[in-house]
Amino acid sequence: MSDYLVNLGANPTARRTIKTLGIPVPLPQTLRRADGPWLERPLKGLAVAVGLSEGGALADALAHTLVNAGAHPHVAGGDEQLAVFRDHGEAGAHRPEVLADDAKLKVRALLFDATGIEHPRDLAQLHAFFQAHLRGVERCGRVVVLGRPAAQAPNAAAGAARQALDGFVRSAAKEIGRKGATAALVTVADGAEDRVEPALRWLLSERSAYVDGQPLHLSAAVTAPARVPRTRPLDARVAVVTGAAQGIGKDTARVLRREGARVLVVDHPSQEERAARVAGELGGKLLLVDVCDDGAPAAIAATLDEHFGGRLDLVVHNAGITRDKMLVNMDADRWNAVLGVNLLAIMAMDEVLLPRMSDGGRLVYLASIAGIAGNTGQTNYAASKAGVIGYVRALAPTVAGRGIAVNAVAPGFIETAMTARIPFATREAGRRLCSLSQGGLPVDVAETITFLGSPGAAGLSGQVIRVCGGMLLGA
Repeated sequence: MSDYLVNLGANPTARRTIKTLGIPVPLPQTLRRADGPWLERPLKGLAVAVGLSEGGALADALAHTLVNAGAHPHVAGGDEQLAVFRDHGEAGAHRPEVLADDAKLKVRALLFDATGIEHPRDLAQLHAFFQAHLRGVERCGRVVVLGRPAAQAPNAAAGAARQALDGFVRSAAKEIGRKGATAALVTVADGAEDRVEPALRWLLSERSAYVDGQPLHLSAAVTAPARVPRTRPLDARVAVVTGAAQGIGKDTARVLRREGARVLVVDHPSQEERAARVAGELGGKLLLVDVCDDGAPAAIAATLDEHFGGRLDLVVHNAGITRDKMLVNMDADRWNAVLGVNLLAIMAMDEVLLPRMSDGGRLVYLASIAGIAGNTGQTNYAASKAGVIGYVRALAPTVAGRGIAVNAVAPGFIETAMTARIPFATREAGRRLCSLSQGGLPVDVAETITFLGSPGAAGLSGQVIRVCGGMLLGA
C-alpha cells in the first residue's frame, strides 16, 4: 500500500501550496534509493564536506575512502588538512578544495572526524563545523560523525565526550529528517581504522536510505579479508535465506543475487508457489521445509551438499511469524509457536550449519524494533526478537576467530503486506513516528542485510542495526 503523504510530498506544487497556507501536514521527502548493483564510485562528482578534530586519527582513512568513491572533497581547515586529501590523488577530475567557513556550498554529505575529541570542551569543534555547514546538506543527504568507543575511554572526561557524540547524532538526525537526510555515528576502535572505508561507502550511498540516527561500532575482533571487493561483493558465494517467498525475505534474496550470490530459497511448504517463483527468477535452488521440523537443519545441509558442493558463506535467518494477543489472553500455543519459529528454530539450524560455514562467512538475523522497545499484544514476538539480539551478542565472539561476523537487523515500520492490514490510524502512527516521517521498504532491509553479509562488513559483529528511519521508540 502506497503512502499518500509521500506521494503528495513528491508533487512540488502541493508542497508549495501547503507551505504557503501554513497547513500543519508533514510532507515526507521521497527517499533516494539505489537502483542497480554496487558501484566502484558511488559518490562520483558529489561534493562532500569534511571536518577534522584536532588530534583526529582518521584523515587518511577519509581521504582514501572519498577519493576511491569518486567524491569531490571540501576540507575544513587550511593547507595542512588539505594536503592529506591531495596526497591520495584526485577523485576523477575533482581536486580536493578548502571548505570556506562562510561557504554556501550544497553537499551530498558532511563528515566529521571526532576521534580527537577527548574532553567535553573539545565538543565545541563539532558544534562549530555543523552549525556552519548543516544547512548545506542536500535533500536525502548524509551526515556521518566518526569517533572512538565510549566504552574504551581512558578516563571519565573522555567517556563523557565520546558518548556525547551519540546524543548529538541522534538529535541531528531528527533535525534533518524533514528533507530526507540521515545521520549516523561510526565509532572506530583502535586498530580498526582499515574497516572504515566499506562502512562509509555504504552509509554515504543511497543503499542506507532508511538507516537513521544509528551508531555503528567498528572493531578488529573479526579478521578482515586481505581484499575487499567494491563491486559484486558476494560473487560466487552461497547464501541461504529463510522465509524468502515474500516481503523482506524475497527482496533480500533478490539483492543478494544481484551482488553475485548463489541463493538457496527456503520457505514453508504452504508458500510453494511464491517461493518457486523467487527461486526461478534468481536461478537459485528451492527447499520447502518447516524450519521448526526436527529434520529442517539436515535438509538444508543436504541441499547445500547436492547443489552447491557443500559450500556455505552466508545465512540470513529471516523466517518469522506473529501470533498477537494481550498477555492475559495468550495461550501456550501462541507463545510456543512464535518462540519456536523466531528463536528456537534459528538455534537448531545454526547448530548444524555453523560448523559447515566457510571461514570468513556471515550470519544475519532478523530482529525487530519490538524486541528493543516492546509492543502491546506482542509479548511473545518481542521476547523472541529480544532473544535473537541476545543470541547474536553472545554468539559473535565465539566465531570471531574464524573470521565469521554475526549481526542482527531490526526493522521498524516497513511497508509490507502485513503492515497493509494494520488499521489506518495505527498504520499512520507507525509511519510518522520516525525522523523521516514515512515507512521503509523491504529493499531497505535487504540492502542492509547485503552489506552485513559482505566481506567489507568484518568490522561489525555482535551488533543490531536498526532499519527504522530514526524511529522515536526504543534506544
